[in-house]
Amino acid sequence: MYPKSYQIHLRKEVFKFSSAHMTVFPNRTKEALHGHNYMTEVSIRLKDISLKNLVSFAYFKELLEEICSEWDSKVLIAKNCPFLEIKAESKLEFEFVLCGKRYVLPRDEVALLEIENISVECLADLFCQRFLDRLDPGLLDSTIAGVQVKIEETPGQGATVSWSSEARNPNENRTDFKV
Repeated sequence: MYPKSYQIHLRKEVFKFSSAHMTVFPNRTKEALHGHNYMTEVSIRLKDISLKNLVSFAYFKELLEEICSEWDSKVLIAKNCPFLEIKAESKLEFEFVLCGKRYVLPRDEVALLEIENISVECLADLFCQRFLDRLDPGLLDSTIAGVQVKIEETPGQGATVSWSSEARNPNENRTDFKV
């Protein structure tokens, strides 16, 4: 018998989000506000494919669609960016300064994310964490050996992050970026 590894892959047109962003750089400069039609793909490494541990693709697809819908048609803002200053926030408006430029946006069109930058690497990392957080914890113990999230901002340009159940904490080995 030879060693085996099992993976399932999920990539569909519905696993996308169309969002605006501004990536910032270490010298306090940034890109102009622009958007992408981000495509997501998730691969799940399985410990075993027995009937008793079978999980419907529909379960995973629902989680992917939820995360994508939260970021779809939004301006993504990195809450933890050192060059971001939130000036005012109400139910109607979100006013901020990013890299010295002032913006006022409708509050319902902003997704304030707990990351340092709106780069495809950071988005893949956060997407992976949100996916893991939504999984039934029992699946991580019994069935799932690893998760890989790939996000492309344009075809052929994106980032991948991987998580393995071999790490004690889901955050421990998520530094495997491939850009």
